[in-house]
Amino acid sequence: MQIDPKDYDSARIYQLMTSVIVPRPIAWVSTLSKDGVPNLAPFSYFSGITSQPPLVSIAAGRRRGARKDTTNNASSTGELVINIVTEAQLENMVRTSGEYPPELDEIELVGVTPLPSIKVKAPRIAEAPIQLECRTRQILEISPGIVDLIIAEIVLVHVADGIPVSDNLFIPTESFQPVARLGGQRYATLGSIRDIERPR
Repeated sequence: MQIDPKDYDSARIYQLMTSVIVPRPIAWVSTLSKDGVPNLAPFSYFSGITSQPPLVSIAAGRRRGARKDTTNNASSTGELVINIVTEAQLENMVRTSGEYPPELDEIELVGVTPLPSIKVKAPRIAEAPIQLECRTRQILEISPGIVDLIIAEIVLVHVADGIPVSDNLFIPTESFQPVARLGGQRYATLGSIRDIERPR
């Protein structure tokens, strides 16, 4: 079977892409509006870009052509925090993906604990074992009226006590048990992990 994206609507292509581009890490993004209202929302079109400088990208699809609160807040304040989701917070994370008005505080809605950040004003989520404080570098409207690409620079990383960090800053994935997004309503936890040395 061959599938030409031009032959299908965007909803079907979304299902196709999210079914085969797996597993995807989840950025549970906390922001503040310019009026100080907290927002918390998950994004699985999330990736690292480069380590020098340490940049990440988050693709935030629009809703009926309107920017999401996360994008508005990252634009107006220039700050965000990426919280890494574990299995214990999976259901809370999914609840924050709902369509809520900008004045609603999703942190309060799901009952997680906000922590003050150090270099940015947006709060961190205490229940996340790793939190990345970020500053917005650029927001690109990739597809007019459809998706915004947030490019952010990591300015401070918080790692929970008890998670081992080696001298070269390697953190074993199994030590913080992240969850990943699959297609449909599916999520994945860690399975077997293999170490394979790359050729020199």
